[in-house]
Amino acid sequence: MPSVPVGIVRRVSEFLELSAAGPVATLTINRPAKRNAMSYEMWSALPGLLARVSADESIRVLVIRGGGHFCAGADISEFSSLRRGADGAARYGEAVHAGERAIAQLDKPTIAAVSGFCVGGGCEIALACDIRVAASDARFGITPAKLGIVYNFTSTKALVDVVGPAWAKQILFSADLIDASTALRIGLVNEVAESLDARVRELSEQIAGRAQVSVRGAKKIIGSVVDGGHEDDFVRALYAEAASSADYAEGVSAFLEKRPPRF
Repeated sequence: MPSVPVGIVRRVSEFLELSAAGPVATLTINRPAKRNAMSYEMWSALPGLLARVSADESIRVLVIRGGGHFCAGADISEFSSLRRGADGAARYGEAVHAGERAIAQLDKPTIAAVSGFCVGGGCEIALACDIRVAASDARFGITPAKLGIVYNFTSTKALVDVVGPAWAKQILFSADLIDASTALRIGLVNEVAESLDARVRELSEQIAGRAQVSVRGAKKIIGSVVDGGHEDDFVRALYAEAASSADYAEGVSAFLEKRPPRF
């Protein structure tokens, strides 16, 4: 697929905006009237949007954030129409799952910058990201038990992988909201930052400045480990790719010349 520059701020659906500053792209969920609740249309837009980010060779990191609140979940006002009956629920669930998978399977690092409500589908989006950084006002919850919905297997596994089975059960059984300090304590977020914007900017730029053959190789191997994989030919091919890469040559040269590497 040819590179498709992200460039300046662009609306990719009515309430999703994609922008780029150097090697860092930002996807902003911007639907303040509904606390950034995700509509069926918004979920459906995510795979194409993530494909653009993947294809743009200038982009090294993607930040996902909300305006004010991160995301209050799926737009429940649509459930009585678009999600009505078993067929409607299946179709709606497929759109949500495809959107979540597009984020989780992006071949570049992703950071969720979480402020305000991060509930239901919003928490699903955050869990699909590689790293989660929260503001102190962030509130997290997964609430299918308030709606009579059984949470998707893949997203349940993502939750269990991050917080363990005991906390996954409490979060899903109770449907309660937890605060940022609790989310940090149980491993749901990596950090709670006093200045969310500044910390996410610092972290994303730091990752973008590292050897990308190393960053992307680590992402692939960690994904394999989580899925129960072992060192195999696929992993050994990543070692070989790194050893013959321009990043490796530059890293060694920079070390010997006692200067910062330019990846």
